[in-house]
Amino acid sequence: MNPELIDLRSDTITRPTPGMRKAMAEADVGDDVFGEDPTVNLLQRKVAELLGKPAALYVPSGSMSNQLAIKSQTLPGDEIIVEQDAHIFHYETAAPSMLSGVQMYVVPGEHGIMRAEQLAPTVRSAAYYLPRTALICLENTHNRAGGTIYPLEEIQRIRDFAKAVGVKMHLDGARLWNAWVATGIHPREYAQYFDSVSVCFSKGLGAPVGSALVGSEELIHRARRFRKIFGGGMRQAGIIAAGALYALEHHIERLHEDHEKARVFASRIADTRHLRVDLESVQTNIVIIDIAHTGKTTTDALDLLASNNVLMSDSGYTSIRAVTHMDVTMQQVRSAADVLATTLGD
Repeated sequence: MNPELIDLRSDTITRPTPGMRKAMAEADVGDDVFGEDPTVNLLQRKVAELLGKPAALYVPSGSMSNQLAIKSQTLPGDEIIVEQDAHIFHYETAAPSMLSGVQMYVVPGEHGIMRAEQLAPTVRSAAYYLPRTALICLENTHNRAGGTIYPLEEIQRIRDFAKAVGVKMHLDGARLWNAWVATGIHPREYAQYFDSVSVCFSKGLGAPVGSALVGSEELIHRARRFRKIFGGGMRQAGIIAAGALYALEHHIERLHEDHEKARVFASRIADTRHLRVDLESVQTNIVIIDIAHTGKTTTDALDLLASNNVLMSDSGYTSIRAVTHMDVTMQQVRSAADVLATTLGD
């Protein structure tokens, strides 16, 4: 990253710390396709234990982890239920239809949160001419909603409903670590309500590569086979798994720093005339800024910010996104907020 730039496009742009690089360089490795990489195996055991599931599978990306969960728990012609702004729906290139032959039923949520009572009309009857409702997918924290946290009580209610109608549940927990730090609710408490959970190491935790899927032994056995089919079989993957292990051991507690940076950033923007931020939705490390009143397109706004050495990303037709992370300081976040306020807000 150019040191002159303040890069708030995503928490995926972080670079390995010196300690993480050392752990990666010294990693004990083997062939993971044969299940013989000791570092990968250790990571999988630790993640499974952390989330209270029997087994885990290390994979290259969060999208692959989500798609393996879908592929392993559905049949072609099935339907899955997702919130209308879910990552699975918006940012995974129609993969459920391409890889699993399923269609998505999208439900409008509030700040990314679907309610149990919304789901009853979405579950199909058993008529042969209708798709089978196979899976309900939730996202915690919710990216496009601004890093909002899924209330545990609502997850419980949705799980009760899903169980009653015989539908499985998957959690896209790419930023579940952020929900843990923000609420104090252990990931195991969230995970107990899901048949599968995806977690990411390369976002807020700052590892260079990888996610994990957790679930039952049977599910992970199926997912391992599909990982190979999808091209995700890795060999001496312990080198990158060591980065994920280091992140789990050293970078979870520090996430509260990113949350504080996001609140400081959002508070500065909220004081402007032409920018809008829903401060209630700033619960973790993502800030969504409505630029509709600036008269700028998102492309123009992002180009203007970039010309002032601040990088952000598109988050919709009239909104842009800032994500705080371990590679930006509080002072850089304050400076970026000032640039945004003076160029677009006032």
